Amino acid sequence: MTALRKAVFPVAGFGTRFLPATKAMPKELLPIVDKPLIQYAAEEAIAAGIDTLIFVTGRNKRAIEDHFDANNELETMLRAKGKNAQADMVRNIIPEGVECIFVRQAEQLGLGHAVLCAERAVSGDPFAVLLADDFLTDYKPGVTADLAQAFASSGKSQLSVMEVDGPDISKYGVVVPNGAGAGIAGLVEKPDADDTPSNLASIGRYVLTPDIFDTLRGLKAGSGGEIQLADAINIHAQQGSVETVRLNGRRFDCGSVDGFLDAIMHQAKR
Repeated sequence: MTALRKAVFPVAGFGTRFLPATKAMPKELLPIVDKPLIQYAAEEAIAAGIDTLIFVTGRNKRAIEDHFDANNELETMLRAKGKNAQADMVRNIIPEGVECIFVRQAEQLGLGHAVLCAERAVSGDPFAVLLADDFLTDYKPGVTADLAQAFASSGKSQLSVMEVDGPDISKYGVVVPNGAGAGIAGLVEKPDADDTPSNLASIGRYVLTPDIFDTLRGLKAGSGGEIQLADAINIHAQQGSVETVRLNGRRFDCGSVDGFLDAIMHQAKR
């Protein structure tokens, strides 16, 4: 079985909830105290042994590429002023041996479509998907490492899940249980709160097998008129090839202003 070495980061969204801050700046570069959201996600992937980071970008997202690129002028200026620790921090945003690949999603047609845009870069290997909006903290080596370990044990796709009670469950993909064990029977995207198959919600961390691409290509538009990754995962779950891993640590929904502010306050207190 091929080891998990690649991760996909869908970062093409407009970030409309944070306008006007995101008019020119990608929402993934909004900082949690002193580090942008996307860097936390990248560090989580690297801690799981991943060495190829694939960013699916869109228009006005060049700043993400610049963030992970070298900045020799800045480093030289910092070292000239004796600020070597800061220069080292800038240089080591991406450790040696880790590669960044950037592909373009020309039109935003859903999370499933964004993942499909990364197919050539994934090149037939298993891969993780990390959504930077889901800020995960207070747990090392990280949620992606847990998913990678579970994948190494079974070879099946893995979802990170958490319990959500009450009406908020309708905001998530919800697991259809399959009796005992880690396997699931399905995944329903944003069901009505009074008609959910469980209280287990799928959050923005996945490990997927490359056959998901064939499934995505065959999908019709789902919820919101978009190609939904949850619909493809649902098909694989019905075939008995998807498992879940319970979330460890804390999660903050930084796709919302309230969740973003909560994450900042939490990190500041730490």
